[in-house]
Amino acid sequence: MDKSRYVLMIGDQRLTASTALSLKQYAWQFQRTSCLIEAEKLLLSAPIPIGIILLESSHTWSSLELEKLLSLSTSTLWVALLTVDSLQEYETRAFIARHCHACITLPLNPEEANYVLESTLTISELLATHFGTGHSPPDPGRKIEMIGNSHAIEKLLKDIEKIALVDAPVLITGESGTGKELTARLIHDHSTRREGPFNAINCGALPAGLIQTELFGHEKGAFTGAGKSKVGIIESASGGTLFLDEIGDLPMELQVHLLRFLEDHRIQRLGSLREISVDVRVLAATHVDLENAIESGDFREDLYHRINVLQARTPPLRERPEDIEALALHYFQKFRAETSCRVRGFNHDSLVTMRQHPWPGNVRELLNRVRRAMVMCEERLITPDDLGLERRKDVVRARPSLEDIRNCAEREAVTAALARNRNHALHAAQDLGISRATLYRLIDKHCVPRPLDSRA
Repeated sequence: MDKSRYVLMIGDQRLTASTALSLKQYAWQFQRTSCLIEAEKLLLSAPIPIGIILLESSHTWSSLELEKLLSLSTSTLWVALLTVDSLQEYETRAFIARHCHACITLPLNPEEANYVLESTLTISELLATHFGTGHSPPDPGRKIEMIGNSHAIEKLLKDIEKIALVDAPVLITGESGTGKELTARLIHDHSTRREGPFNAINCGALPAGLIQTELFGHEKGAFTGAGKSKVGIIESASGGTLFLDEIGDLPMELQVHLLRFLEDHRIQRLGSLREISVDVRVLAATHVDLENAIESGDFREDLYHRINVLQARTPPLRERPEDIEALALHYFQKFRAETSCRVRGFNHDSLVTMRQHPWPGNVRELLNRVRRAMVMCEERLITPDDLGLERRKDVVRARPSLEDIRNCAEREAVTAALARNRNHALHAAQDLGISRATLYRLIDKHCVPRPLDSRA
């Protein structure tokens, strides 16, 4: 059987049987059912390029039930089968506009119906080839991954592999929205503690009065309202990994307790005199400059050195523009089940505009814009307006020369290398594979601010 000509037909058995019989001469293979539960199983069991849904005003199915069914397989193009009278109903027309690729009217004209199905099959194959549409919903048990093939991401992944092999504290730095928690999870998943728990806590999201009991736990009667003992997040992470997000927001008095724990891996619950030994690896993350926080007296220097044994830096999206399209397509596939099947991808202008946008909110901003665009888009392809982005006219107006492109690439490479290496000239030069003298020449050529160790 030619699987590409396989059609799932849902509706009254008598009408679907007569429709299948009328189209038999065109070699279509029909699987008919009048049960939505059975239809759901069929959609999830194998790729189905075309589905026919019989829309009857007198049918007991609700629009919500049908919408849920039609959103199960994002690769299936749906064709509505209905009478001419039903096509005049507003709700039916709105449903077809949101969820169907085409419609066939009854009484059936076999030749016209075959033409509709042939055209739908062609579009289905084109969509599968061009957009890589999947046939099955995402597996919730699938391991998390970092999207992108840029140099910045490859370097981060290599650092993660090395860091995961050593059971030592790690400080993950980077701007908001760059994936610091994802980096922490990947370190945990590649470490010997992968079978243990991964406990995360946002130090900046908890009221100051609750952080101590959340981290270290408390005994019954330790304070008013403590009706029973509570195991803290640190203790419950024993055998696994503790991730302290936004550690720069941790109050000074709690920094002392955390420092003591990092020194001997022992904790003391609030209201208890007994110390408890905890086997846990600590990963910390922050978007603020902790060295500046130390100078201003907001962060303890000894704690900084305790958590900064190993370091990973998550690059901002502006340093990895070549990953933007892959990230956008990844989130598009992830959220397709939430939106109308009508939206199929991004148009060329939207992809160009996304490459030009500075992304101050980084990957989190990209995710939010893609998700919002998928809901608001009224066409087949997402436009820059759907994303809420405006294409930069200065980029479109001037066509750069080869020398302009080369100079721009050099400047971006030098700036990114200095950022990756915390403005350290020697390390940046080694990162680029050039001498420090050559780095200084490029810095002066492109008017890049000189690094702090330039006088060394």
